[in-house]
Amino acid sequence: MTNRELVIETLAHRNPGKVPQAIHLTGEGYQAYGETLLRDYPNEQARRDYEAGVISLAQAVSLSIGNHILHVYAPWWNWYNLTDVFLKELDPPDYLPDTRGSGSYEDFFKQMTHIREHYDVYIVATVWGSHWEKAYFARGIENFLADLAGSPEWAQALLDLIIRKNLVMLENFLTVPEVDAVLLGSDWGTQRDIIMSPECFRTMIKPGEKQEYDLVKKYGKQVFIHSCGNILRIMGDLVELGVDCLNPVQPECMDLEFLKKEYGDHISFYGGISTQKTLPYGTPAEVKAEARRVVELMSRDGGYLTSPSQEIQIDVSYDNLRALIDTAREYW
Repeated sequence: MTNRELVIETLAHRNPGKVPQAIHLTGEGYQAYGETLLRDYPNEQARRDYEAGVISLAQAVSLSIGNHILHVYAPWWNWYNLTDVFLKELDPPDYLPDTRGSGSYEDFFKQMTHIREHYDVYIVATVWGSHWEKAYFARGIENFLADLAGSPEWAQALLDLIIRKNLVMLENFLTVPEVDAVLLGSDWGTQRDIIMSPECFRTMIKPGEKQEYDLVKKYGKQVFIHSCGNILRIMGDLVELGVDCLNPVQPECMDLEFLKKEYGDHISFYGGISTQKTLPYGTPAEVKAEARRVVELMSRDGGYLTSPSQEIQIDVSYDNLRALIDTAREYW
C-alpha cells in the first residue's frame, strides 16, 4: 500500500493497520528547526528540490519527516486597497471592498506534476482563511461580529462576495488530477464555544460553505476543514455538509473520546495531540505517552491522521518535537 493509498483508506474509515502522519510547524517553527529536521530525517530528493526552489522549506521538512499528506498552495485572492472605513469605523460602508488575485497557475500546475512524479503523498490544496475569517479580515473581528447582528444584510453581502470569489478560484484548480483534497479554513470556535450562535452559522455561514464543499465533491476531491476551538454545537452540521476531515481538534476544547464515539463514523480527525499543554510543557516521555494514547483512541476503525492540535510553535522544544515525530512513525 502506498502512502497516498493509506490516507485514502484511512479517510474512508477503513482500518489499514497503519496510521498516517501529518505533523506541521508554524513559519517560525520551520525557521528554528527546519534545517535540523532535514539533517536528522534526510530525504535527498526533498533537499534537492528545496535548494532548487521547487518546493518550500515547509514542504521539504514535511516530506523528510515522513508526513503522508502534503499541503500545497494554489493561486488565491485577497482584499485590495482596504481603507480605514472598513477596519476602524463601527458602521459598515455602503459598498464592498475590492479584491485582487495572486499567484501563477502555470507554476502551480508544474509543481503538482513534479510532486506527483517524485513523491508518494496525498496532496491537500490548502486555503487557511477562506470564508468567515476572510470576512473579519476585511472589517476586524469585533466589527464583523457587530455586523452579523446589527447590519446582517451588509454582512451577508460581504460573505456572498467571498463565496463567489472562492468558487471561481477553486474551479480554476480543481481540474488538476494531482490534488486529492481541499482544506478550507475558518476559525468558528473559541476555547469554550462557537464564536457565533449556531443559528447565525446555519443562516449566514453554512449555505456558502455548502456551495464550496459541493463544488469540491463534484470534482471528486475530499473536503478538509480547519477550525480551532470548541465547535461541538455545529458538528452535526459538518456531518450533514459532507466534511471528510476536521483539523485541528483541540483536546482542551472538545473531548476526543466523545468526538470519536459520536462522529468518528462520519468525519476523520486530523490533530488532537496537545500543543497547549503537553508539547510545550511536558517531557519527551510525556509527549510520547500522550501521542500513543491519542493515536490508539482516535485511529480505531481508521479515520485519524496523527498530528498535533495546532502547528508546532517554538515554545515546543526540539526534543519534544522529535519525540512526537518518532512516536508517530511507530504507527506506520
